[in-house]
Amino acid sequence: MKVINSTDISPFGGLNFVLKEFETLNLGNLLNENLPCLPVQSKYQWKDILYSFWSIYFCGGDCIEDLSGNFKHHLKRNPFLRIPSPDRVLERFKKLSFPKENFSVPRGISNHEFSFNDPLNKLNLQILKKIKFSTNQKLTLDYDNTLLFNDKADSRWSYKNRSGYCPGVGIIGKNVVFIENRNGNSDAKTLQVETLGRMFSLLDQQNIKIHAFRADGASYQMNVIEIISKNVEKLYMRACMSDALAREIANIDNWEEVDLGTQRGYRGDITFTPFTRTAKRNKTLDQLKSYRLVVTKLERSDKQIDLFTNEACKYSAILTNDYEMTKDEVAYFYNQRGAIEKEFDVLKNDFGWKNLPFSKLEQNTVFLFFTAICRNLYNYIINLFSSKFKCLNHNFRIKKFIFRFITVPAKWIKNARQNKLKIYGNLHYKT
Repeated sequence: MKVINSTDISPFGGLNFVLKEFETLNLGNLLNENLPCLPVQSKYQWKDILYSFWSIYFCGGDCIEDLSGNFKHHLKRNPFLRIPSPDRVLERFKKLSFPKENFSVPRGISNHEFSFNDPLNKLNLQILKKIKFSTNQKLTLDYDNTLLFNDKADSRWSYKNRSGYCPGVGIIGKNVVFIENRNGNSDAKTLQVETLGRMFSLLDQQNIKIHAFRADGASYQMNVIEIISKNVEKLYMRACMSDALAREIANIDNWEEVDLGTQRGYRGDITFTPFTRTAKRNKTLDQLKSYRLVVTKLERSDKQIDLFTNEACKYSAILTNDYEMTKDEVAYFYNQRGAIEKEFDVLKNDFGWKNLPFSKLEQNTVFLFFTAICRNLYNYIINLFSSKFKCLNHNFRIKKFIFRFITVPAKWIKNARQNKLKIYGNLHYKT
């Protein structure tokens, strides 16, 4: 086999179309407006830093070191950016971090470490508006926490018996709209009302109105439901089982059989006033409100009888203030929040959340923001490009997008005083 070498050919030709779209969106100026001013003598602007960083994930990399080890040689002649070293990128990220804050809770001895970064939260929302993120339709906000297991110097032991961080994330559709990092010993229930207060305040500042809010059982707290009710029209959350809840379920008399796929179940609803005992203890009975409780029950395989309901069933309850949907519609709408777990899988495996580069909580928070922004940009890119190229589909994970679109040999050539991209292949790329 005879090999003929050809210089300056990049295997990532499709990346140029992604970078061109970034330029069309004018992201460079947006970054300069929202991030701290760099020294006049600085060789690399924020556009160079972040375009290079995002290119790692658009080319199939999984850590910042890939920038010099695998990609710099192929991207050094790219007219859209100048490639900095990984150390330069990390240095810039560190300077964007804020000191972590410490909190304590009543009846607790643990120290809870939180990391906030309002400027990057605002930058993320500004970019979402650039990519035509709709703020006019009825938006549904999902909130959840996820564990990022790691052995960093300051990571704490979590309830999963491993050390790591436990960031709280707000997601609308497939777009991350809010991040607040916390250490592993601070689970989702801890100080959640303060976290949600900061999230709703940020969204309100950006004139983003939330119609519906969905969350899991960690949000089933009296003060949390109060702040949610003040900021959204409809709420849907998992109600945690208690003796008061079980007694209320025993009073349901409108059970209807439902098909749950692998088995048959029953679904009913009732009006329920939660947290009565808590309100009595806090002397706030006047603040109690009634909600709709939609309950699905399944027969237990071990036939164990529930003490309060006298049935051998397992129960799944959804608390909501929506009295317009049917019972099945409420259950279906709430169960759609399961898609947030897929988003965490995408962030961890496609956009670097499993490979945190720093040893400090607050510095890794900056990394989480920029990778989340990269994920939001990819969501925009794949939807836009799939409408132009038949080889793409809007639900492709980034790995498939890379194989189908990015990994195409290409070379920049100078012709008539213009930079032109020469694609090697019978491919119908459009600009």
